[in-house]
Amino acid sequence: MDLFHTKSGLSLGFTKSSIADDPISLQMDTTFRFSVSPVPLQLFEEKDDGHRENRIESDEEIRIWGQSMCVKRQRDPKPLPNPCKRFAPDPGLDQRRAAVRSWGNQRLQEADPELSEIMSKEKQRQFLGIELIASENFVCRAVMEALGSHLTNKYSEGMPGARYYTGNHFIDQIESLCQDRALAAFNLDSDKWGVNVQPYSCTSANFAVYTALLLPGDRMMGLDSPSGGHMSHGWYMPSGKKVSAASIFFESFPYKVNPQTGFIDYNKLEEKALDYRPKILICGGSSYPREWDYARFRQIADRCGAVLMCDMAHISGLVAAKECASPFDYCDIVTSTTHKSLRGPRGGIIFYRRGAKSRKQGMCLSNGDCTDQLDFEEKINFAVHASLQGGPHNNHIAALAIALKQVTTPEYKAYMQQVKKNAQALASALLKRKCKLVTGGTDNHLLLWDLTTLGLTGKCYEEVCEMCHITLNKTTIFGDNGAISPGGVRIGTPAMTSRGCLESDFETIADFLCTAAEITSCVQRDHGKLQKEFLKGLHNNKDVIDLRIRVEAFAAQFAMPGYDS
Repeated sequence: MDLFHTKSGLSLGFTKSSIADDPISLQMDTTFRFSVSPVPLQLFEEKDDGHRENRIESDEEIRIWGQSMCVKRQRDPKPLPNPCKRFAPDPGLDQRRAAVRSWGNQRLQEADPELSEIMSKEKQRQFLGIELIASENFVCRAVMEALGSHLTNKYSEGMPGARYYTGNHFIDQIESLCQDRALAAFNLDSDKWGVNVQPYSCTSANFAVYTALLLPGDRMMGLDSPSGGHMSHGWYMPSGKKVSAASIFFESFPYKVNPQTGFIDYNKLEEKALDYRPKILICGGSSYPREWDYARFRQIADRCGAVLMCDMAHISGLVAAKECASPFDYCDIVTSTTHKSLRGPRGGIIFYRRGAKSRKQGMCLSNGDCTDQLDFEEKINFAVHASLQGGPHNNHIAALAIALKQVTTPEYKAYMQQVKKNAQALASALLKRKCKLVTGGTDNHLLLWDLTTLGLTGKCYEEVCEMCHITLNKTTIFGDNGAISPGGVRIGTPAMTSRGCLESDFETIADFLCTAAEITSCVQRDHGKLQKEFLKGLHNNKDVIDLRIRVEAFAAQFAMPGYDS
């Protein structure tokens, strides 16, 4: 029996207005009837000892529209937990933060002793050795500091003012400063020239130019690799195998040096170019000791309708110091590494012409529109990013900015003059000792020693020099079977000039080099030219040990740039 009966005073009536002829009236009865009565329920409560006891509680039964609903009234409700407790400090939080800081702030020797030891050995090798590889140099302390800086943390895809990520305000300033200094280093007008400083290497820079201006299968011409060119200009092995990406994706046809003189044969170059009709004609190489006739290249490029590109990777420092001819007077595009004679960090750089085309630059590339304005800038920048690269290395760009600032100083010009004097002194010293040099000498920072007249191979001679702590590199000499056994070595002077060597020091180095040639000849005579047998003859070789001691004593006189000691 209901203890009480109530009737809600709420009544809602819905009447549809007379839209149609017959009015429709809707009435909803919203009368609620509640019937509440105490109902004994058995509840279970858990004691401290884990047992349960039965308790009788008085709950209410509520009927809504005739349906029974039971709502339990909790007796002696427990207090709600304090919501602030969930935000109380974690006692282990500081410990976790300290752990991150601990491994994040360890020095190399602590973080990775194994690698640190190897790096120390490499530093000692550099200090006690004579570095004659023409493409190597020693950077200054400021460049090393920038390379190992916090700038390596930032991602900055895109160009200054148009980045994919945010937080690049200061990165933009650094890259823009680097661009301005690059133009200033080579005395270029910003209205006529632009520059991209993002390529990871000169090979990357070269391929970005090809990607920007050519379609797959288009033609290019560069100096043959055995003649002193570079593989990134397109090269096939004698077997026909395509080695470089330039040859894989584009068609390349090389020009060569005169086999008797070692100089570029410009007449044959022009004849080939007019027959082949390349879209890009490339001057510049990695093992060419003489000046380039850029005016003649310009004439040939105009005759065959090609874009003229110079890869000045090896001689960019000499160009900046005005110690050799400048390609900027004649070329449309100029690329370079940034670490060789330029003495900056390892990377690449691309210069491109801006503004109106000249009358002879009217040829239209197959993947572009013919206009009166040069369009290298947009195409090259897009080829670098996003076609070929992601985010640039900001620590490298900052280090390059430092090097480019130094390039404009009188001290750098004096340094480049000394590099050139040292190369000529070394060439003269070798010629006095009846050594044969390709082209008979040098106009720049490197020279090529033809070892075939001594019956030596470049590989064997390179091995002996390395055992004596002299580093240089074997190279092909035009006309020899370079694919199997290169017949010469390439020698450069920038690195040891950076350590303070002068002309008289390079005469001493010439003595070391000739002594190494005598050792090579003796070992070849006794053990043969085959690599395995030849190396056996170097093991515990007294002459090698004696020369090594002399080389190390000589090298230790000259400080390593960038270090206190």
